[in-house]
Amino acid sequence: MTPARYTCYRAAGPICIDGKLDEPSWRMAPRSNAFVDIVTGEPAWFDTRVALLWDDEYLYFGFWAEETDVWGTLTARDSRVYEENDLEVFIAGKDAYYEFEINALNTVYEVFWIWKDAWFRGWPGGLSHTDRQFSHTNRWFDPAAQRTMTLDGVGGHVHPRGERWGFLDWDFPGLRTAVHVDGALNSRTKTDRGWTAALAFPWRGLELLAGGRALPPRDGDVWRIDCSRFEKIGRNGETLDPCAGWTWNRHGHYDSHIPEVFPYVTFSEKICGA
Repeated sequence: MTPARYTCYRAAGPICIDGKLDEPSWRMAPRSNAFVDIVTGEPAWFDTRVALLWDDEYLYFGFWAEETDVWGTLTARDSRVYEENDLEVFIAGKDAYYEFEINALNTVYEVFWIWKDAWFRGWPGGLSHTDRQFSHTNRWFDPAAQRTMTLDGVGGHVHPRGERWGFLDWDFPGLRTAVHVDGALNSRTKTDRGWTAALAFPWRGLELLAGGRALPPRDGDVWRIDCSRFEKIGRNGETLDPCAGWTWNRHGHYDSHIPEVFPYVTFSEKICGA
């Protein structure tokens, strides 16, 4: 698999997090290629694309998702929206990564994942095994005290690095999200055109993944970031189990949790459209 490459430019002006993506910056920002099947790389039956922007305070994502029947049922935060239709972001550091998901009801699911091999070395930055409190979040990343999951892979794929812990109680500080539906949500008339999502992640929330890199990034800094979409309803209206998975570039496995195949995102000081 050859990871995609993308240049993330500075926003040309203020970004309103209303889900509509109608600011000039979004019109000028380069969009990704159409998402493809996570396993095979074949084209998806609905067009999905993403664009990224940044400024001194936030990293922004804009998603465009074609859909003839925009729907969702889950409204509680951290509901398993990946079991319905959703859009997803994964942001990777060396020894940990962040997973974000959202549905058309603007319901958010998020997990902070730490590889167990790094955890037992005292992640991050040499902290002792008994002192893992991080002052900027005022939380303990302690699997004995927090809601956690254990994962070694998805869909039959086992990652060579082995298991990681997923911390469900961690919330991205200052996260802002909005969704806009081009149609009628949950109308079930199959006359919708799709939905868009606007996301804003404050840079201060990425400190644990930066590995000493500047926040906001410097010109030329590269991060590994993936975006994906999961779709519950098939081409002919059938319910899919598991959901169809579409990603920025092919993973080769039905597994979103493979950081080494995430696209390379290079940050540029150039203002988009300039």
